[in-house]
Amino acid sequence: MRQMFDSTVERLFADLASPVAVLACEDGSWPQAMWAAVEESGFPLALAPESLGGAGAGWADVCGVVRLAGRHNLPLPLPEAMLANWLLGAAGLAPAPGAVSIAGTGSLRLQGGVVSGEAIEVPWGGTVPFVVAVTGGAEPAVVLLPTEAARRLESANTAAEPRTTLSFQDAAPAARAPLPSGWPTDVLLLGGAMIRAAQIAGALEAVLEMATGYASERVQFGKPIGSFQAIQHQAALLAEHAAATVMAAEAAFAAAETRIVRLPAIAAKICASEAAGIGAGVAHTVHGAIGFTHEHALHLSTRRLWSWRSEFGSATAWSQQLGRAVCAAGPAGFWPGVTDGHFDTLMEQRS
Repeated sequence: MRQMFDSTVERLFADLASPVAVLACEDGSWPQAMWAAVEESGFPLALAPESLGGAGAGWADVCGVVRLAGRHNLPLPLPEAMLANWLLGAAGLAPAPGAVSIAGTGSLRLQGGVVSGEAIEVPWGGTVPFVVAVTGGAEPAVVLLPTEAARRLESANTAAEPRTTLSFQDAAPAARAPLPSGWPTDVLLLGGAMIRAAQIAGALEAVLEMATGYASERVQFGKPIGSFQAIQHQAALLAEHAAATVMAAEAAFAAAETRIVRLPAIAAKICASEAAGIGAGVAHTVHGAIGFTHEHALHLSTRRLWSWRSEFGSATAWSQQLGRAVCAAGPAGFWPGVTDGHFDTLMEQRS
């Protein structure tokens, strides 16, 4: 299934998400034709159970899909829709009808069958008709909320991708169900961190390809700049961080068999967030002035790297959570915590 998914989306994204098409979305417009093609492919429902109309794929099957979305700068919330429909399916709910995003953070509460509170910086929250969230309180619930019921505060990240804070007041969910027993209430924040790690991995692969290609073509002092040791060192550093991020993301997706596992997901996001800043810096160093021009495609990836590294938790925030769990485990609990998942329990108790 993984090979079929990867080959299909590689062709699909290459056709749909050209640099011109991506730039055309930076005014905040919704690429309806592009979404229709993605929706027709069935990938928004890839992680939903077959019994509910999905493909029944596992997280390990779709890591390549999310990486390729990052590699091609896909200007759509496809990874978010996959995560949203996965959580709906896990709660026994049908997939969302149409485009959907997720609320990783907020202050939503379910009381008397209606939802009030904020969903903060929802990707494409001002455009998609639905958002999936987990409400707080003693009995957390998975809710599918119509965005038309919310007051909206529009913004965008550095890559000009829409981010909207949605304020609900006594909004009736389109669907709701209890959060699966034992699951953390920050499951969407954790899942968002995991998908951003994979998208960063894909974007790093893209900038590595651009940087090495440019270094082999750009001639200075009579030879390609890629032959200079300083450039080779920078390219090797970029390749190292890209490879580490790919493996961290793959490990997190592989660990998420029935639910997202906190330690691998957090480790992947920490690794990816650190690599994003380094990788973008190296890519612009190699390209020089041309890499900063609007006409060059490099900024489509590097602006996303700068944006995604802090979305769904920064490296600092996740490192602090991991560090507190390590300190709580003590010296004797460090290695068992790494190998038997004890840190997962400690972090979930503190989250």
